[in-house]
Amino acid sequence: MTDRPITVRAAAALEGAEGLGAVAFGVYTGVETASGAAVDPVSAIGVTVLALAGGAGMLACVRGLLRGAQGSRAPTVLTQLFALPVAWSLWQSERPAIAVPMGVVAVLALVAVLSPASTAWLVHDHDEDEEDEAPPRAAEPRPEDDRSLGRKLMDRLKEQPAKDAGTSAKN
Repeated sequence: MTDRPITVRAAAALEGAEGLGAVAFGVYTGVETASGAAVDPVSAIGVTVLALAGGAGMLACVRGLLRGAQGSRAPTVLTQLFALPVAWSLWQSERPAIAVPMGVVAVLALVAVLSPASTAWLVHDHDEDEEDEAPPRAAEPRPEDDRSLGRKLMDRLKEQPAKDAGTSAKN
C-alpha cells in the first residue's frame, strides 16, 4: 500500500477527535437522563442516541480514511458541514468555549480531506495494491456469448427483416 499523506492522517485525527467527543457527549447525556437530571427525558434520549450514532459514524469514517476507502471522503465532508452550523448555533448561544474549537476543527478537517494530496490518495483504489501482491490467479473461462446487452440488441436488430424497406416500396 502506498504511503498515506499527512493530510489524510490529519483529517482522520480531526474526525476522530470529533467522533470521540460526540460519543463522550452521548454517554454524558445518557447518564444524565438515566439519573433523572434531564428536564425533558424523551428529548434527552433522542440526543443520546443521535450523539452515539453520530460519533460511531465519525469513527467509522476515520477507519475508512486510514484504510484509503474511496467512500470515506464524502461522509467525512458531510460530518464537517454539519458541524459548522452546530458551532455557529453554539456561538449564538454564547458558548464560545465549545463553538470556537468545534468550528476550527471542522474547517481544518475540511481543508485536510479536500486537499489535492488527500483527494489523489483516496481516489486511488488501494485494494488493487493488495491484489498486486497476491499470486496471480488462473483466468476463469468466459462464456461463449460475452457481448454486452447493447451489442446483443444491435445484432438482434440486424437479424430482423427490414420493415421499412417494404413500406417505402409502397409509397
